[in-house]
Amino acid sequence: MLRRLVSSRFPAFRQPPSHLSIRLPRDAPRRAHANAEAAANNADAVVVALSNSLRRGWSWDALNRKFEHLALDDALVERVLLELKEPADARCALGFFHWSAKERRFEHAIRSYCVAINILVRGQLVRDAKALIESVLKRRAGESSKLSVADSLLDCYKIAFGNPLVFDLLVQGYAKLRMFEVGFDVCCYLEERGFSLSLATFNTLINVIQKSDRNPLVWRIYEHMMKRRTYPSEATTRIMIDSLCKEGKLQMFVDMLDRIHGKRCAPSVIVNASLLHRILEEGRIDDAMVLLKRMLQKNMVFDTIAYSMIIYSKVMVGDIDSAWKVHEEMLKRGFNENSFVHTKFIGAYCRTGRVEEAKNLMEDMGNKGLKPFAETYDLLIEGLAKSGRVDESLSCCKKMLDMGLSPTCFAFNEMVAKLCEMGNVKQADEMLTLLLDNGFSPDEATYSLLISGYAREGHGDEVLKLYYEMKHRGLPCGSMFFTSLVSSLCRCGKLSEAEKYLRHMDSPSLPENANLYKVLITSYLERGDRGKCLQIYNEMESKGLKLSLLGISNELAQFLPGPKESVNIDIC
Repeated sequence: MLRRLVSSRFPAFRQPPSHLSIRLPRDAPRRAHANAEAAANNADAVVVALSNSLRRGWSWDALNRKFEHLALDDALVERVLLELKEPADARCALGFFHWSAKERRFEHAIRSYCVAINILVRGQLVRDAKALIESVLKRRAGESSKLSVADSLLDCYKIAFGNPLVFDLLVQGYAKLRMFEVGFDVCCYLEERGFSLSLATFNTLINVIQKSDRNPLVWRIYEHMMKRRTYPSEATTRIMIDSLCKEGKLQMFVDMLDRIHGKRCAPSVIVNASLLHRILEEGRIDDAMVLLKRMLQKNMVFDTIAYSMIIYSKVMVGDIDSAWKVHEEMLKRGFNENSFVHTKFIGAYCRTGRVEEAKNLMEDMGNKGLKPFAETYDLLIEGLAKSGRVDESLSCCKKMLDMGLSPTCFAFNEMVAKLCEMGNVKQADEMLTLLLDNGFSPDEATYSLLISGYAREGHGDEVLKLYYEMKHRGLPCGSMFFTSLVSSLCRCGKLSEAEKYLRHMDSPSLPENANLYKVLITSYLERGDRGKCLQIYNEMESKGLKLSLLGISNELAQFLPGPKESVNIDIC
């Protein structure tokens, strides 16, 4: 019963009549394969036909007529290029590349460019390869992936039987287009993959960078060359000397090496010593020592310079005792003492508060006939000032003047700050006058310190004189100077002048200048001029500045406008 019920609701499936059956031909897979094979054979025929037409020297018009209905795609273009990869066919490959782009309006992918470039370099069509490299680099300039062209050239290198010269041309192309950073990144990327660039390519890169005033990058690349054992030529040395000239450091290194070695060094030695000094100044002691060993093996620096740099490295890490041991070894081997090493020891002593030892070492230099650097005096002036020995610091500064030298602003300002702190601003000002007569160039900090010093002693007229002197010398008056000037005038009771110069500031609405308004308001309050207090307060509010009343009396807080809860009156 159940079977009959199910059968009635779900009748059995019946096979359709034989004349309605749909049957695939038994040879369908064979036909599909045959069609694919025919298509492949047709593509092969097109590639061969195109290649042979190009080899026969057909004109572009003839090619257009014969292949009028040919649809180009990336795969077909690459097959034609690879069919023409032999050096004898390189010019045909170039012709096809340009014909497809100009006549068929085909937009070549980066891979097509790179296949063509590899073929052209192998066929010694270097000028044409350079043109394609520049073209593809310009097209890809805005892309986020900086290594896409290099990756594609590497990918096509084997199938196109490439020549390593292609990678040199790539980096030179980056240099020509002023894409320095990317060029150097690509250089490092290629070397990681086993392709070392030629010295000529490095010279091209650093020469263009040097002419573009990117000197730090020049020295980075030069250091990279030395690490990769790509040693400099005379052309490289000339470029690096030009870089030193542009930085204004050539004479400094020439003088330094004259005193280390005792006579004038060759330009290559100057360049290599300069590189070592830079690396040590950056605190990269291990890197400097690795390069120094390599330079000694290749006789690129003298032993005296090597010893001096080793001593400097030990001083940099604070191992003064070990540095003295190296110094003793240097003397035992017959090398002379030099001012460079003594200066580094003096600097180390000053930094660690051992000023007396630094001073004795300076005297020792004089006894041995060693001429101090300007840096030697700077270190001692700064060290003596920091230790509170301002009279000796002044004496050292005067001695420096007698030698025809001037201190750096940093060293002089350190001495000025200590003199002003000890109430000797007059001595500091007199020393500045002497230095100005000898070509010294003070900065904003120098005048700010002197102004604050005179303000402590209540000499408002001297404060204004220094302001006019600074303006006369054409020095820029920045926020630091005006802060010192306005607060100093307030301290001296010259409130109208303080108010006047507060309005002269380039950016009186800067948040940090709210404190200057606070100083001015407080000064008027102390004088009892409430009206002026309110006027300055309203002016400050109009500039969007918020005044913290911490430290201001309740008396002022009560009559200032605005909600009282916003006023901080913790201190009366």
